[in-house]
Amino acid sequence: MVSDLKLIGFLCNWCSYAGADMAGTARLKQPGELRIVRMPCTGRVNPLLILKAFHEGADGVLVSGCHPGDCHYNEGNYYARRRLELLQRMLPAYGIEPERFLYTWVSASEGSRWAEVVTEFSERINSLGER
Repeated sequence: MVSDLKLIGFLCNWCSYAGADMAGTARLKQPGELRIVRMPCTGRVNPLLILKAFHEGADGVLVSGCHPGDCHYNEGNYYARRRLELLQRMLPAYGIEPERFLYTWVSASEGSRWAEVVTEFSERINSLGER
């Protein structure tokens, strides 16, 4: 069942997007609310994109990339981790509950982990309700 909630996912092309694709190919059950934006690397996710997604009405934003040490661009996920950690701490100042934001790591071979992550995130946002 798909709710009216708007969930946005910024996914690394090399790992998390491939993991999401694997989950779909394996026909693993996962919620349908997440709208995916395919990024070349999580290191390219500007925190302003996340704030804009919330400003435009997103109820939850998920960023997922390669595990630290597995980045195709060597350091992209380390840059992302620093930026996203700071952003998460600043979200209350923008009137956004930090629970509505998640950054995580999912590799291309972790289709089942992707399904778990997106299911748990969707359940969390559903429990919080609309913004």
